[in-house]
Amino acid sequence: MLKIGLTGGIGSGKSEVSRRLAAHGAVVIDADKIAREVVEPGTAGLARVVTAFGEEVLRPDGALDREKLGSIVFADSQKLAVLNGIVHPLVGERVARLQADAPGDAVVVYDVPLLAENKLAPMYDVVIVVDAADEVRIQRLAEHRGMAEADAKARIAAQASREDRLAVADVVIVNEGSLEELDARVTEVWADLLQRAARG
Repeated sequence: MLKIGLTGGIGSGKSEVSRRLAAHGAVVIDADKIAREVVEPGTAGLARVVTAFGEEVLRPDGALDREKLGSIVFADSQKLAVLNGIVHPLVGERVARLQADAPGDAVVVYDVPLLAENKLAPMYDVVIVVDAADEVRIQRLAEHRGMAEADAKARIAAQASREDRLAVADVVIVNEGSLEELDARVTEVWADLLQRAARG
């Protein structure tokens, strides 16, 4: 099994790369998706978030109001640490189960937004960083998520710098051009990963 850590700052296009790797045959474990699942209504995770942050982080239907919680934690590093202390261990347990279920010869891609921040690079055989200039990422966040420029900049500032991410990269996928260019680069990277997996 070849373990790949896939990361990239918000707006870099990491999810696009993740989807393309899955289409090539990778087993993708998406930490963001799991982080949402562990705080769904009825979970112990959501109960702990409400205990820590109060009922105001819930929507009327009882689901987590992610935007409201985001506005609280991204403005306060201590509150962000509290949230991470609740969510990360739950995500870790789920990831371990999914990894155990993957075939022994699989190329397993862990889609991990905070890989650099949490110093997780040593856990993977190969770290892939999806990179794009901050200006490109701010523009994408405005176009695709309707995010105000100030919010986009705050989210980017709350994450590792490009330099910190690139420092842990074994493979860099620059994503500043067309989807066709991205397809071509991901296909190249996939061929490289298969060779690495074959070498064992």
